[in-house]
Amino acid sequence: MNTPDHASPDDIRGMFSAAMSAMYRKEVPAYGQLITLVAQVNDRRLADDPALRDRMQATGELGRVSYERHGAIRLGTPAELLMMRRLFAVMGMHPVGYYDLTEAGVPVHSTAFRPLTQSALNANPFRVFTSLLRLDLVQDAALREVARQLLQNRRIFTDDCIALIERAEAQGGLSPADAATFVQQALETFRWHADAPVDQTMYRRLHDAHRLLADVVAFRGPHINHLTPRTLDIDAVQRMMPDHGIAPKAVVEGPPARRCPILLRQTSFKALDEAVSFAGSPGQHTARFGEIEARGQALTPKGKALYDRLLTRARAMVTPKSDGSNAAEYICALETNFADFPDDADTIRLQGLGYCEFSVRPGMDTPPAPGSDAEALIASGHLRAHPLTYEDFLPVSAAGIFQSNLGDEAAQDFAANPNRAAFEADLGAPTHDEFALYQQLQDASLARCMAQLGMAPA
Repeated sequence: MNTPDHASPDDIRGMFSAAMSAMYRKEVPAYGQLITLVAQVNDRRLADDPALRDRMQATGELGRVSYERHGAIRLGTPAELLMMRRLFAVMGMHPVGYYDLTEAGVPVHSTAFRPLTQSALNANPFRVFTSLLRLDLVQDAALREVARQLLQNRRIFTDDCIALIERAEAQGGLSPADAATFVQQALETFRWHADAPVDQTMYRRLHDAHRLLADVVAFRGPHINHLTPRTLDIDAVQRMMPDHGIAPKAVVEGPPARRCPILLRQTSFKALDEAVSFAGSPGQHTARFGEIEARGQALTPKGKALYDRLLTRARAMVTPKSDGSNAAEYICALETNFADFPDDADTIRLQGLGYCEFSVRPGMDTPPAPGSDAEALIASGHLRAHPLTYEDFLPVSAAGIFQSNLGDEAAQDFAANPNRAAFEADLGAPTHDEFALYQQLQDASLARCMAQLGMAPA
């Protein structure tokens, strides 16, 4: 419970997001170039599209775009995942969704820590896609045991960070001074360490088993893997990246470009070759990269099922290669198949394919007809329906980003092996269902509008 003596979770999350961005800008200078480019594209898009600006203003999203970020980390043990959940809870971030990446050749399962309510999302929508290594999928038993011991021996949280987490749990929050200290202590968990606790021989064994295994096990902590700004025109950013000295991946992941954007589109620049001291011996590691995202409308279960069918159909026609050699063919396959997904806002809403956020249209002098439902109020001009922004992630897109950075050989053949029960046991809590959250946001916005119009709840 928050009190006047406590910093709000929204404020702590904002402080942490800003501190993380500043740290990553120093660690990966190209990220700073990316932020500048995205800001330019966003400003231009808003200036050229007054309707988009008005919609984002009406939904409260306009103010959040300039500092919106998502990050990604990879953890090694259940104990790390449990403490990470407690750390994010201090910032008002909670686990949403369960993602099995084994079907994409990556030995992890994941969740996304993020705010849940519309007011918290609009205050600061910082998200961290958090993966837990599946050591049980490592076939080499001896290597699996060595990896287990290395992970058990490391400590990724400072003592002060843990103490402040416990204080926040006991007191229901942190004082502003404690919150500032917490942000600095929590930041240490995500910092890059150029000195590894393993020698080059062990690093190579881990790397050859799976590149991600090396990225998790061979380092002192879960360095932030990437930090991602949100753009309002990802195709423009993709075209402009080379002019800013940034080489983009060949294909934007996710759905094709549309008049009515849906779900999530992502692109990135290549992973960095970074100098590392392996037990005193110089070497290098390749994992961290820059990513950009564009967020569209959240889809209902019906809409998501249609999306999945169309994406599967497109990828059956053309499997995208990490080197981009068949990029044009893959984009054509996407566009051909996604012609079956409606591309106008009214049809998406009327067919129950996407979630909406409602607002009362200003300046209406005529009272609404008694007993009108949402569609009648939209038709009469009293109500506006805005696409509800998708706040989550797409496993296939995440795997595509991973493979485009590290090569097709980075993905290995793992049988799809979801285990939500085990993940939630390690997490120490259930994950929230994203569809239920979107339904709650839609219902709450409609209830506010009905009350504003002086009408009984729908």
